[in-house]
Amino acid sequence: MIGSLNKPLVAVIATGGTIASKRNADGSSAPCLDGDSLVGLLPQSSVDLRAIDLMAKDSASLTLADMQSISNAVGKLLADDTIDGVVVLHGTDAMEESAMLVQLQNRLTKPVIFTGAQHTADHPQADGPANLAAAIAAATDCKNAGRGVLVCFGGRTSPAWGLYKHSADEIDAFRQSTGQDNPPGLYSGDVGALRIDIIAIYPGCDGALIDASLDAGAQGIVLAALGSGNANPSIVEAVQRSSARNVPLVVSSRVPQGKLTPSYGGGGGGHDLSLAGATHSSNLRPGQARILLAVLIAGGATEHSIKDAFA
Repeated sequence: MIGSLNKPLVAVIATGGTIASKRNADGSSAPCLDGDSLVGLLPQSSVDLRAIDLMAKDSASLTLADMQSISNAVGKLLADDTIDGVVVLHGTDAMEESAMLVQLQNRLTKPVIFTGAQHTADHPQADGPANLAAAIAAATDCKNAGRGVLVCFGGRTSPAWGLYKHSADEIDAFRQSTGQDNPPGLYSGDVGALRIDIIAIYPGCDGALIDASLDAGAQGIVLAALGSGNANPSIVEAVQRSSARNVPLVVSSRVPQGKLTPSYGGGGGGHDLSLAGATHSSNLRPGQARILLAVLIAGGATEHSIKDAFA
């Protein structure tokens, strides 16, 4: 659809997710609605819409290559002078990660808004249409281009940087980590072929999973560590092995809120991890830390620049 003389034109990229899903006879749900079907659920408005079907996946199934495709599609629309704003329909499981990649790889000259749904399209309390309508409204406000990529969801509009999904079932599903800084800049390089692993740290774990990740060819590793970014002596030894193989390792936390500081010692605390060569992510949680590490590696970042970006 081409925008009329008096109406803004918003591109709506459909990628799947719950917003595009319906329940099957066995109770499972899967994406089945295309972009035209989704925008067709909205009443007539003062905005022209162009639906673009990019993929139809649950976001839990997305690869870095898929996320790169989303970022590339947004980049093309940003360069299209006929488009006034961009909305990306996306599953909630990994929405903040794709939004983060778009943020890091594109200079925003117009609003870019991510949204989705917690309930399927055929649910009695389907939230997708309201989220989509709010996202379209946000995409027509040129001031939002200066706020970075935004997630419009459950009545809340939040910058993508530092965002995480805090609830598996609440309509207002997203929150932001405290202690937010500005994104570190724009990065070039395709992340699609990279392997960046996230490894969960728990009391009593050893370095076997880090070693397995290294042996599998990971180019980077993120630890979902404890507390403010802590582990144990076995993990510190594994971090040393990762450093010896020049594989950058970033420490995040399974704790959703608060700024992370490498202050604990004792043989396995954050201070010891830093001495072993790890980089602490001051405010990004594991999913977004993985995306930032991926774009840094794709761009050929040095160890020093990786530490600067996460600090």
